[in-house]
Amino acid sequence: MNKGSVDRDRAKLFLVVSVLATFGLYMIPYGRYVAYPLMLLSTLAHEMGHGIAALLTGNDFDKFEMWSDGSGLAYWRGNPGRFARAFISAGGLVGPAFASAFCFVLARRAKVARVTMGLVALALVASMVLVVRNLFGFMFVGTLATLFLALAAKAKPWAAQLSLLFLGTQLALSVFSRSDYLFTDVAQMASGPMPSDVATMAEQLFLPYWFWGGVCALVSLLIM
Repeated sequence: MNKGSVDRDRAKLFLVVSVLATFGLYMIPYGRYVAYPLMLLSTLAHEMGHGIAALLTGNDFDKFEMWSDGSGLAYWRGNPGRFARAFISAGGLVGPAFASAFCFVLARRAKVARVTMGLVALALVASMVLVVRNLFGFMFVGTLATLFLALAAKAKPWAAQLSLLFLGTQLALSVFSRSDYLFTDVAQMASGPMPSDVATMAEQLFLPYWFWGGVCALVSLLIM
């Protein structure tokens, strides 16, 4: 059996372990407190999805903030048309699914997973310098970057592979566990209520907000 086959078989086993461990967190006493940082991870992927979508449409990604209640906000600047505005809104909604797929694909080989952890850590450090602009966001992203750097530098390749698959599993499950946001026209933020992403899409593209929520849910499933 070649090394690639061993890596892929181990990845399949680690994926099953990650799923079981995730469900276990919600069944054991105080497990939800352990799962709290994993919820914040999906917020990070969501808001970065908005920022990346803004950059892809030729706009500026000014800053990113997140708060302890799991809400976040990406600030972008530009004068896009209505289709680009809708694309930027959708970028956050499908962001966790894209990040999950990224983790699953690159975790197929242990050594690639280890390098990936290092590159993601460097990307997080760059985001701290360029766009993260509030204390809680800075602390969370900084902690995540430190953890990923440690895994890349010190952990065995198989441990990095397991970690990347675990992260991918959390992001994949967040698509479903936080799917209620796809079907509401109001987002409850730390700063107060504001129009949700699907409400913004409906305003720019017509059709009801729940229609665009369904579209984004389907796209997320297809990605994963």
